[in-house]
Amino acid sequence: MKEEHPVLKGKTLSELQALCTSLGIEAYRAKQIYAGIYKSRYTSLDQFTTLSKEIRELLKEKTVFPEIKLGRELISKDGTRKFTFDVEPGKEIETVWIPSADGERKTICISSQVGCTLNCSFCATGLLEYKGNLQTWQIVDQVLQVEKIVQDRATNIVFMGMGEPLHNYFSVMKAAHIFHDMDGMGLGAKRITISTAGVVTGINRFIDNKEPYNFAISLNHPNPNARSSVMDINKKHPLEKLLESARRFTQELDRMITFEYVMIPDVNMGKENAERLVRIARSVNKCKINVIPLNTDFTGWRRPTEEEVGEFVSYLRAKAGVPILNRQSPGRDINGACGMLALKGVRNEGSNKN
Repeated sequence: MKEEHPVLKGKTLSELQALCTSLGIEAYRAKQIYAGIYKSRYTSLDQFTTLSKEIRELLKEKTVFPEIKLGRELISKDGTRKFTFDVEPGKEIETVWIPSADGERKTICISSQVGCTLNCSFCATGLLEYKGNLQTWQIVDQVLQVEKIVQDRATNIVFMGMGEPLHNYFSVMKAAHIFHDMDGMGLGAKRITISTAGVVTGINRFIDNKEPYNFAISLNHPNPNARSSVMDINKKHPLEKLLESARRFTQELDRMITFEYVMIPDVNMGKENAERLVRIARSVNKCKINVIPLNTDFTGWRRPTEEEVGEFVSYLRAKAGVPILNRQSPGRDINGACGMLALKGVRNEGSNKN
């Protein structure tokens, strides 16, 4: 890709208008380009037949219309599909397609960084070398490429793949706006979820900007001191400050916030932890808690038994006064579940794609 040439993908309508003007193309053509990329999902400039051949040739000469490159694919017995993509030479990411059992909900879990800037103890991505933030077009193209491969459209998009989305705030939010824009991909704001391990400054920026999207915080331990042993981000953004931002979110935006909680026996599932989690839920009020059984074992921690999960969830449901959802672990058999995205099993195993 020629660095001096602008990339068409990942640009907003206003950016495309400015680009057209700079190239001597009528500004109104930008809307046709925008619709071709995001609504029609064109993969080549030759498909933009609403544009004259002269304009198409000019765009070929002065811009680039790239794709991230599919590496490998694995398909789970539950229908989850995991893909690796090469975004640049030596830089790989993973993206996951997660259909619901009834086929009505089709979620794409997308990455925002190559590797991750954090080192959460339960998450395999943190073991990878961090190689940089994804550009907006590389974030958007994950959705375009997965939809093309599976021959279907996503109903939901979650920024819960590789990386910390709020450490790539502007590219992530720009991609979310393109997903949401009715002239773009047209997804409702409640069908787009931004997640964070707890970057308080990013949460506050999200609130200040009154972003309309769903928001999730990976909590994973309710004890202010013990949380640091599970999530190193707690040292820079302590739990107390994180919860202050969560309360501010619910109060100022008048919306529910989601806490993600990875259940780890002998670490965060004891009665005292459950009681602390209940107090947090009650203090935030407008929240729900998604509990997820631990999926990784490289720390020496083990996955909870069904009995342990049942006991923990039953206590929360009886005491917390907020919705408690057990998210299970779709795609676990292909290392595609929560905390498992580390290019494992895709680089070294053959695809089981038919």
